[in-house]
Amino acid sequence: MGPEIVVPLGAFATAIICAIGIPLTRAYARKMDSEAKNPRVPMEVTGRLERIEQSLEAVAIEVERISEGQRFTTKLLSEGRAPVGAPQLPASSAQNRST
Repeated sequence: MGPEIVVPLGAFATAIICAIGIPLTRAYARKMDSEAKNPRVPMEVTGRLERIEQSLEAVAIEVERISEGQRFTTKLLSEGRAPVGAPQLPASSAQNRST
């Protein structure tokens, strides 16, 4: 094999390696990039997060119940309060006095 045949064989080998290697390298890089954007969460952590989410929802429901109870109690107290010894006026006469 003479030097005049080695150079074209080297060029063909380089062209074949580039034709196959570059798409494979790009595909591998894209796969690594997509895995970096969406990391996998271990199952133990996923289960723990689900339990935390359920607990948080339960606490939110209880807080809503408490706030509803406070609103109701405040409404009852504000409606039932009148100065001691002062007669309660009907709503229509109270409006006439304020104007």
